[in-house]
Amino acid sequence: MYITHIMRRKIPSLQALACFDAAARHQSYTRAAQELSLTQGAVSRQLTALEEYLGVALFKRTRHGVTLTNSGRDYAQQVASRLNALEQDTLDVMSTQGRASVIHLAAVPTFATRWLIPRLPQLKSQHPGLTLHIDTRTRPFMFTDSPYDCALYAGTPEQVNQWAGTRAVKLLDEVVLPVCAPALLNGQATLSPQAMAGLPLLQQSTRPDAWRQWFEAQGVSAPQALAGARFELFSMTAAAAVQGLGLALVPPLLVQEELVRGDLRVACAHELISQRAYYLVRPETDDNAAATQLFEDWLVRTITTQHKTL
Repeated sequence: MYITHIMRRKIPSLQALACFDAAARHQSYTRAAQELSLTQGAVSRQLTALEEYLGVALFKRTRHGVTLTNSGRDYAQQVASRLNALEQDTLDVMSTQGRASVIHLAAVPTFATRWLIPRLPQLKSQHPGLTLHIDTRTRPFMFTDSPYDCALYAGTPEQVNQWAGTRAVKLLDEVVLPVCAPALLNGQATLSPQAMAGLPLLQQSTRPDAWRQWFEAQGVSAPQALAGARFELFSMTAAAAVQGLGLALVPPLLVQEELVRGDLRVACAHELISQRAYYLVRPETDDNAAATQLFEDWLVRTITTQHKTL
């Protein structure tokens, strides 16, 4: 006689986890109940049952409500990421005919907003069955710990080569140009590099040496090349420049709208090819290779026909 042992997964109910996730985020059973359209008593019962199931206290009761214990805080982070992934997988199944037609892309935000998204209608017309989900990421990450199939990344060749477990295709060199609000030109068509060295310089935190390199390329001494307000994204730097806070050193393609409207002007026509470039980065082991390859081919083809440098 053969006896089949059925292994039951050690997983609490999804309802209990959803209640825990909401209560952990709000630090309140009442607000969790409002979010989930349940009674406060129902949420409390679910969380009591979850703590009994785990044998661990997840919340501490206080005079003002509840707070997470150390164990509860750690568990909440894990549960939130798992629920988010499950939700994403569910939406994929609901919205598409299969995994091969979906790409999860991590992208540097300004490039995604200003360059990629305006061209998505072209992608859709050429590959109507392909669905692209975009999140913003500015730094390397482990693909094995994320839902992403590929990434649009801006970095140096060294940074790309050190991104473990990946391969990359170079898309565009990053070319930067000084821009500013019209008022900073003080009635002049452009400024000399010498004049610019005495003006406020807006810094890109991901490119801390950009201004120093630009002034060195012009043969101009700029003691304040590393000084000035710092911003993480090109879109932030451009917005600060529009407000007249200083000169910005940005890829002109990413501020075309501001240049066309006249919110920004080219302060000096001397471009600099930076040490960085834009890459499509993919994991060496790709479970979604067919869809990702379609996207890569489209990117390369579009860039080849429209641009050589950014």
